[in-house]
Order: sequence, then C-alpha cells, then structure tokens
Amino acid sequence: MDIKQLKTFICVAECGSISRASDRLRIAQPALSRQVKLLEHEVGVPLFDRHVRGMHLTEAGKELLSRISGPIHQLEQSVFDIKSLNATISGQVVLGILPTIPEAFAGQLLEFAQTELPDITIRLREAYSINLLEWLQSGDLDAAFLYGPPSAYHLNATELLYEDIVLLSPPGSLPDHGEEIDINAVSRLPLALPSRPFGPRLIIDRIAKDAGVQLASAFDVDSFRIIISMVEAGLCHGFMPVSSVTRLKAAKRLETRKITSRHASRHLILAYPSDRPNTRATSAVINLIRRQIGLMIDSGDWPGRACADLFQFLGDGKQSE
Repeated sequence: MDIKQLKTFICVAECGSISRASDRLRIAQPALSRQVKLLEHEVGVPLFDRHVRGMHLTEAGKELLSRISGPIHQLEQSVFDIKSLNATISGQVVLGILPTIPEAFAGQLLEFAQTELPDITIRLREAYSINLLEWLQSGDLDAAFLYGPPSAYHLNATELLYEDIVLLSPPGSLPDHGEEIDINAVSRLPLALPSRPFGPRLIIDRIAKDAGVQLASAFDVDSFRIIISMVEAGLCHGFMPVSSVTRLKAAKRLETRKITSRHASRHLILAYPSDRPNTRATSAVINLIRRQIGLMIDSGDWPGRACADLFQFLGDGKQSE
C-alpha cells in the first residue's frame, strides 16, 4: 500500500466513477482501476460496489475513507509547509463554518485572503457544531467555529466573542412587547426549535430550566434557514444568534427581541487540533480571521462583545464579557 493508492481511492470515492476521477487526476482510466484493485487486494475486502452509472463505497470503503482522508490532507499540507519554509506561505486550509455565522463573513474572508494570502486556498465546509467537532477530531478540518467554552473540548482554541441569542418573531406579531421579552412569555408562543445537541437550543433550554419554565416545540426543525423562513411566513417564533439575522431585521422581514436573562448569549470560539501543530497556512488564516472579526465588531457588522484574544484588533473602548 502506498500514498498514491490511497489518494486515488479518495478521488474515486469523491467523484463516484473512474472516468470522472480520471479527468480530475489526468490519469488514464486503466491505471486508476488498477490502483483501486491493488488497494482492495491489499485490504482484503471490496471498497466499491460497481454499477453501470458509477461506483459507490461499500461499508468497508466508507470506513476506510473516514479514517484516511484527514491524515492524508495533513500529510500533504506538511509537505507544502516544508517546501515553503523559505518561501511564501502556501497550501490549503479547510475551515468549518457554522450556519449561523453572519453572511458577510465568508465573502470578506475569501476577499481578504485573496489579497493578503494569495498562495493559500481556503476551503469552507458549513455544518452544525456536532459535525464540525467530529471532522476536526478526525483531521478533515484544520480549524472550525464552535460554541465555547474551550474547556469543553480537548482542543486548542481562540476565544472570539459573546453575542446575544434573540427571539425571532414575525413582524407585528407581539405588539404588547418591546425590545425585550421574558422567558415565561416565550414559553407560551408557538416555537420552532432545533434538536438539543444544537448550540442555541442548549442555551435556551438552560435559561428556561433556571426560570422553572418548560419550552414546548410546535415544530422540530434542524435547519436554521428553514426556521427563519417559517418565522417570516408567520408560522412560529424561533431563536438565533443576533448576528445571523441582522440583515433580515433591517429589512423588516422579522423582529428580534432580547431575552431578559444575562445568560442568553453564545460564546463563539475558533478551535483547532491540540495533537498536532498548525501548519503555517492554518496559522496565517487564523490570524486573518481574528483580525476580520475584530474589524466587523468595530464596524457593527457583527454585533458581539469581543473576547481578550481579539483586543489587539479592536478600537478603543471595547470590552469582553
């Protein structure tokens, strides 16, 4: 078994066919087929089910892919790093993004990186925190946004900010309430809630428990975008970090209200593995993210309260929670 066989296996698995993998790798199909068959012979089990329309991973193939994709990525990046010790920082950085990160963030990050880190390719993967954590631990991600505190994980982390978790409501649906609402009043509303492993749900459940209130879900929805669309349609109310709906509020497509509890906030961190050093490319992207978020907080594009790890990127008067 060699790295070439493993990289060929990964490519075929991602492409779903020998022909598409051949186009991507610019290697003749017979040579690719031979590499896959040699690997299957070495591991002793079929890795693909062959069909007329393509190739699908067997259970053994899925298991192998989950075990090697992260380490292969790390190995390739390490080689890039060694080559670039006396040159410009280069390579690929795979960054995990939460669905509730502000829309403007990704575009600005890629724009800044194109200007300041032109030899680094940033690959963004959006998922919920439980998936991002799994991918980070397996080596499929170089860094990822997660809910804090950092002590909850066996990972290194940069603490970014605290921001309010707010109630989302259809416009004009709560005329008797101002800019804030008590959790007891919230409990009487029709709510769309994500499952309990998701960050905002855990925060809201904790607030309700402290107040002796039981929240009932009228709709169980594990998609923040669907929750937003349901709120806009007037079907229910929901919860979201305030930064993720700032534009929708400004456009009067929904209303937001602070929940009268000092605990109604999320602690956002940027986590990266503790069992291996960051590559030069990853460290450069992490510093770029810190600076970008500091600028967004300063400009009001990200309505949050900065943690100490961002202070050097802020103007005067900024405080952490």
